[in-house]
Amino acid sequence: MEELNLQVFEPKEKVGLIIVITGHGKGKTTSALGIALRAVGYDMRICIIEFMKGDMYSGEIEGIKRLSPNVELYLTGKGFCGIMGNQYPFEEHRANAQDALKFAKEKMFSKNYDILILDEINNALKLKLLDLPQVLELIENKPPLMHLILTGRDAHPDVIKKAHTVTEVKEIKHAYRHGIEPQKGIDY
Repeated sequence: MEELNLQVFEPKEKVGLIIVITGHGKGKTTSALGIALRAVGYDMRICIIEFMKGDMYSGEIEGIKRLSPNVELYLTGKGFCGIMGNQYPFEEHRANAQDALKFAKEKMFSKNYDILILDEINNALKLKLLDLPQVLELIENKPPLMHLILTGRDAHPDVIKKAHTVTEVKEIKHAYRHGIEPQKGIDY
């Protein structure tokens, strides 16, 4: 493929954005991963911490390895607390989320990343695995040029208020509701 000579836009002022991707539709993590893919094109460094996922295989695990060394993925969760037959007690989920938040702070202040994606952190907050002041403190202390992306359903109104960009993913129709099981490479 021949190299294209395309113009690259440069903003007058660089700002580290706070982006919230929420809603009850499919595609929140996928949207965040799309941002990561785009950022790799600019040789940016991305850290993804998954707060809820971690007990099931997903194609993004191997896909992200192919984006290494620019993208790192950390599975810190024990699955979705209280659903899909998850057997772990609430206390264990909370302890994992608390550890993940400490880890996120370490990564955020390491100066090694341009983008920090906290996947399903909104769910962790809604389920009381994290406390609102903890998440707000993380947002408030974000390095000025780092982009912070928070995904998951039911984003707290105070988190939304702090964001520069908020996208709500709304389900119109989903194959699963029509008896079609999740499909490899599309749903996981």
